[in-house]
Amino acid sequence: MPKVLIIDDEAGMCRMLVQHFSSRGWDADEAGTSAQGILLASAAEPDIVLLDVKLPDQDGIETLRNLKARNNPASIVMMTAYGVIADAVEAIKLGAEQYLIKPFKLAELDALVDRIVETRKLRIENLYYRRMLDHPIVGVSMEIQRLHHMIDLMAENADTTVLLLGESGTGKELAAREIHRRGPRRDRPFMDINCSVLSDTLLESEMFGHERGAFTDAREQKRGLLEVADGGTVFLDEIGEMPMAVQAKLLRVLETRTFKRLGGTRDLHVNVRIIAATNRDLEKAVEQGRYREDLYYRLKVFPLVLPPLRERRDDIPVLTDYFIQHFNNTLKKNVTGFAPECGGALQAYAWPGNVRELRNVVERAMVLTKSTVMGLDLLPREIIGDFTVTGRSMESADRVCFDKKPLREIEREYILKVFRDEGSNRSSTARALGISRSTLQEKLKSYGIK
Repeated sequence: MPKVLIIDDEAGMCRMLVQHFSSRGWDADEAGTSAQGILLASAAEPDIVLLDVKLPDQDGIETLRNLKARNNPASIVMMTAYGVIADAVEAIKLGAEQYLIKPFKLAELDALVDRIVETRKLRIENLYYRRMLDHPIVGVSMEIQRLHHMIDLMAENADTTVLLLGESGTGKELAAREIHRRGPRRDRPFMDINCSVLSDTLLESEMFGHERGAFTDAREQKRGLLEVADGGTVFLDEIGEMPMAVQAKLLRVLETRTFKRLGGTRDLHVNVRIIAATNRDLEKAVEQGRYREDLYYRLKVFPLVLPPLRERRDDIPVLTDYFIQHFNNTLKKNVTGFAPECGGALQAYAWPGNVRELRNVVERAMVLTKSTVMGLDLLPREIIGDFTVTGRSMESADRVCFDKKPLREIEREYILKVFRDEGSNRSSTARALGISRSTLQEKLKSYGIK
């Protein structure tokens, strides 16, 4: 829950505000002097500080300077009964979020602090994704290089609607976030919603917001994702599952950039980019009368198909290494990789769940392994079964795994066997083993093969 600190020498004002915020479910603290307020701001780490300009020991402007000098992350709202414009300008220059003139209405205060809390959440979310998703789309295949090129084109055209198509697990949300991150809207919000998990009314409320009393549980006004994301991007996942009633309202947004909140009468204007995604055949849904034809063509301005993993097998070793490094960090392990015989199994499997399934397979194996090298026994049965069907001898793989030889010797024998089977072709050998060509080259060089 949000935290607020009130710094004001008027005891009655402090009590009233503490009671008000407590009734809203907030954590509320109060301080009657600047010194007490600065100490509490450090100890309680509030989201918002309501700071009076006139205090007995030090005025609010100096208190604001002190808080900013200590790098306190709270959003600060100045309060005064005097309304001196010079003070207001100085406070904003020093980093205050807003300036309130006493007496103010509680509704006005609520609207302000709610907007501040929402903005803080979005800043944290955007910072997280900028740090964590610098290069989220991993791969070296031609398919992935083409995808990066298309993402760059879409990022440059920041107002164009994009429709991402592809099987489940191919990375449609990552692509949407990357389009946003590379474009001029990167410093504005990225909001996402899954259209398949909410009822019609809740989905409409989440997207467009609602007025107080619009439906049974609408106890107060709520801004929708479109409104909150103004200037940024809204990602609509599973757009093929969107109910017909909501489709009509979305069509209006795409055509006019306007909408009404649920239960509202006033048109709201927004500047947002819409990126939609689906694994359904929308054209077929239109033919069957389950999807609006006009909305389909509005969404299909810039369609982009994300390739399934089975069509970019060159990326499997790279993705595997990427996930191993990721889970080494999160699980505090030091796994170097899969044993060479696992590479063929990983390459042969069809990956119906695509990159998401590969990630899960790597995570499961790393949770279970007690060694730095993961063997065939840690792969799911369906993957090993596919490996057997492709014709690569499981019997020889088992023999290599369980002969009582040093691990280095087992690895050498297996790599050389696959190398011979592949006609001494380094590229196909690397693909069969599930390792990069450079890694294979290093190993062959250590075996005396140039």
